[in-house]
Amino acid sequence: MDPRIMTQNEVLGSLQTEGGQVKFGTLCSGNPTNTKRGCDKKYGCGNYGANRDQGRRKHMGLDIICSDGATVYAPFDVKLTGKAVPYKKGNAINDGVSLSGGGICFKLFYLKPLKYSGNVKAGQKLGTLLPMQKVYPGITSHIHVQMCDKSDPTKYF
Repeated sequence: MDPRIMTQNEVLGSLQTEGGQVKFGTLCSGNPTNTKRGCDKKYGCGNYGANRDQGRRKHMGLDIICSDGATVYAPFDVKLTGKAVPYKKGNAINDGVSLSGGGICFKLFYLKPLKYSGNVKAGQKLGTLLPMQKVYPGITSHIHVQMCDKSDPTKYF
């Protein structure tokens, strides 16, 4: 093999760090640049710290646009560390997974993962986005990225 030709994983790996900090690769099919969710009239904004419930609480993650039923990918080599649920009471989108890799710990909400433990390589399928439109009709469907310590994940995008 020509040593000047990089494999897909090598390309992904070369794009993952900036100044020694991990950067998220593509999270969702149909959104290769990880476009962030803007604001929905009824459901608020997808940025970290956005107001929720008339200012009574803050949005503790970052929403990346993803269509219902779309494939969700590992953004870099990760270890799956268990189930993560966004709500105390169940609904159609109350599933997710905890992950670690690249020196960080984070959670992805609103997906049905293929599994909750083990290792997944960058770009491999983690699962499928759950049907957000059934629960929140008209919202911009998205994958929610939340750091385990609830700090702002924006710098990783």
